[in-house]
Amino acid sequence: MTSFISQILKQLLSQEQDISELIFVLPSKRAGAFLRKELANLVDKPIFSPEVISIEEFSEKVSELKTIDTVHSLFELYAVYKELTPKEKLEDFESFGNWAQTLIHDFNEIDRYLIDPKQIFNYLFEIQDTNHWSLGEDQTDIVKNYLVFWKKLPEYYNLLKENLLSKSEGYQGLIYRNAAEKIDVFAKLNAANYVFLGFNALNNAEQHIIQSMLANEARIFWDIDEVFLKDDNHDASLFIRQYLENWPYYKTNKFEFASDTYNSEKEIEIIGVPKNIGQVKFVAETLSELTKDQLNSTALVLGDESLLLPMLNSIPNNIEALNITMGYPLKYSVFSSFFEKLFEIYQIENNQIYYKDVVAVLSSPLIIKATNFRSEEVINKIKTENLLYLSKQQIESFFSEEQQELISACFTDIKLTPEQVLRSFGVIIRHFKKLLNKDEDSLSLEFLYHYHLVVERLAELINEFPHFTSLVSLLQYFRELSSQQSLDFQGKPFQGLQLMGMLETRGLDFETVILTSVNEGILPAGKSNNSFIPYDLKKTFNLPTYKEKDAIYTYHFYHLLHRAKKIYLLHDTDTESQMGSEKSRFLLQLLHEKQPAHIITSSIISPEVPVIKNELQQIGKTPEVLEKLKLLAGRGFSPSALTTYIRNPLDFYKQYILGIRDIEEVEETVAYNTLGTVVHDTLEVFYKPFIGKPLTIEKLKELKKGTAKEVKIQFEKTYSKAPLSLGKNLLIFEVAKRYVINFLNMEIKELEAGRNIIIKEVESNLTSVLSIPELDFPVSIRGKVDRVDLLDGVLRIVDYKTGKVMQNQLEITDWDLLTSDYDKYSKPFQVLTYATMLLNNTHNNGEVEAGVISFKNLKEGFLKFSLKEKQGGKSIKNANITEEILNDFQVQLSSLILEICNPEIPFIEKEIKPAYGAY
Repeated sequence: MTSFISQILKQLLSQEQDISELIFVLPSKRAGAFLRKELANLVDKPIFSPEVISIEEFSEKVSELKTIDTVHSLFELYAVYKELTPKEKLEDFESFGNWAQTLIHDFNEIDRYLIDPKQIFNYLFEIQDTNHWSLGEDQTDIVKNYLVFWKKLPEYYNLLKENLLSKSEGYQGLIYRNAAEKIDVFAKLNAANYVFLGFNALNNAEQHIIQSMLANEARIFWDIDEVFLKDDNHDASLFIRQYLENWPYYKTNKFEFASDTYNSEKEIEIIGVPKNIGQVKFVAETLSELTKDQLNSTALVLGDESLLLPMLNSIPNNIEALNITMGYPLKYSVFSSFFEKLFEIYQIENNQIYYKDVVAVLSSPLIIKATNFRSEEVINKIKTENLLYLSKQQIESFFSEEQQELISACFTDIKLTPEQVLRSFGVIIRHFKKLLNKDEDSLSLEFLYHYHLVVERLAELINEFPHFTSLVSLLQYFRELSSQQSLDFQGKPFQGLQLMGMLETRGLDFETVILTSVNEGILPAGKSNNSFIPYDLKKTFNLPTYKEKDAIYTYHFYHLLHRAKKIYLLHDTDTESQMGSEKSRFLLQLLHEKQPAHIITSSIISPEVPVIKNELQQIGKTPEVLEKLKLLAGRGFSPSALTTYIRNPLDFYKQYILGIRDIEEVEETVAYNTLGTVVHDTLEVFYKPFIGKPLTIEKLKELKKGTAKEVKIQFEKTYSKAPLSLGKNLLIFEVAKRYVINFLNMEIKELEAGRNIIIKEVESNLTSVLSIPELDFPVSIRGKVDRVDLLDGVLRIVDYKTGKVMQNQLEITDWDLLTSDYDKYSKPFQVLTYATMLLNNTHNNGEVEAGVISFKNLKEGFLKFSLKEKQGGKSIKNANITEEILNDFQVQLSSLILEICNPEIPFIEKEIKPAYGAY
């Protein structure tokens, strides 16, 4: 394959002209690098390299102006806006930025296309005056201000232009306009040695500049194929056909030149792949099948440049050399989310920093390293102490004195100004720079340097233009400048696979092309309307519309195919993607206009999805597991452990054998189990002084008065010292108080009805040894019973539940279901376990009852365990815990423990639905 650049160089060398004296102007710097490489391959003796520049550099050279970026232009425009706008009508910089970027874009287009600004702005004012919504003769202030804005546009433009030219600066359009004004003088002195290569869509300024240079003996070579040039309806040649027809130069000079390579033999594969990651994996697989020689003439072009990072992570091992012409965006660095999070924190005004923001900053790898892992300890402290909101001083106190300067820069106790934010960023960047090693952390240092440039640039702009008053604006321009920064990859630019974006392919040719994301909305990009100038006005003044923008994409797409022999065109078939997976019109056009020598195949690729059987898991009991079970048995099985096994043996294995517990996290809203703990602990504090004593109405009424205070104390111990005065936590705090007060009221009613209540035990730890002859090791059960009391001489074993429990949930009819049906019988199992532990250790001749007091069902009072039996055709409930009942229960209990400890029975997962039981 002979590339376009190589063809031109051969032609110039054959004309016996000293090529070293030429100056080549190309669409991009990348094409310039390839020109030097091709020239080195063609010459057989040492020569001086010709000068190679881009069209932007050429325009700067002619205009003698320095290019400024969009952000700088915006600041300059605001200075103009402030000067020309009455103070009472002046918008702040943040509001100004919302519309000014569009205005800058329009100024740029007007200048690039050499439109008379006064004329187009007058048209624009007339259109707005016609279109405004006020139909009455007397215009409102809003309408007047609206029309004043449009009438002032020429003033904004002229003063901005005047200010920039006085500093020898300009945005791109202004530089092009200025270059077009000066080109005639420049061309007469310099044009003969200039060669323009590989251009397609030229704005009016570029057309004027190049025509003036051509009139003074410069040369231009176009890269277009005859197939498209002869087709008057094909957008790939839209612009070049116009130049051929309209430029005076071509009335007397021949067109150079049209190739005839597009209709040569090509193998084109159109491949549909679901999702971006599917495209990336397919590309990786395709690259792995290419030889080293093939890779040296292969271009991987990303239609969607966001695929860069996943593509880099999927490059196969056979690729020894890779040249990446796209920069690595700053947003993918470890610092991106870190600085974004700091912006959120810096806007806090009340010195109450949300724990998630604190954790996000402290969990940054660089902060962890800078604090010698102290920040990880602080994160654990925040979680264990349930610290929802922290002050700056509180956070600083967790760190040593030498670490506090960095930590202080990360957090704030007042809302910072933009200048203060940039100073804090400067402190942080200096700390990180000292921390990073030049050899081990070279990439992070490079990212850090680019963020340093962003901070310095913003500081310069604030110093020169004191417009920043809000952090929202600062963040907006911090992002804007960061998006303009990227890390350039180092590599061998002409060896191996070339990875590039669509615009970087200008002027370049490859034998094998892999193009991704050939979908509507990406190739071409589709309609966008980032302009105050309406479509009709653009057509009137020959400004580019979406039609011309689509034609640019068409040219780039077909140019990739000119000289290529093997082409892979990938499109996303995922219907949930942003553009609905519609394949690009270019693919349909390619099929419709198929050349005789082209072999085009279409296919849909989908990943192989294996059938995964959802089988219930089984865990065998190894000797180590059996040893752990013996330890548990000796220490004592708790009712919760046993009911966990009944519910799902696999959960028992994870929690009690492996010791896996829930990760400690900050509890933002009081969880239901926390509510239960608070109520339990409050009642424990209230009732412990009554152990062995009868309850009195007076004492209970006193406890009611202290309920709010005690509940608050228990919340602080169990949950957090954070205020409980807002949101859901306030509601849950009130619920806890109401539960306790309602319970005390229930007790008071019992006493008022003449009942006698004596507290025997409160939150008492119980243990009982079980006799299971089949096991050759000791077995115990243990647990904490909430309350044991005597009600009119009847011993009651009480379990508190903050959830709703009904009487029928404490009744059993079949002992054999007690250890197999968790949903129905978990509560009877628990209360019978407490009864077993208590009565095995105490002698009691009277009646015994065991049951639940449900705080969500207090009107039912004490819900008693009952055994339902049939006698004489009638169903009879027996609530008295007799020795026979305990014996029957212990049979079931022993059977359950034997199953748990049986080495032949594995832990078998049960298929269960999530349970929402009471606590």
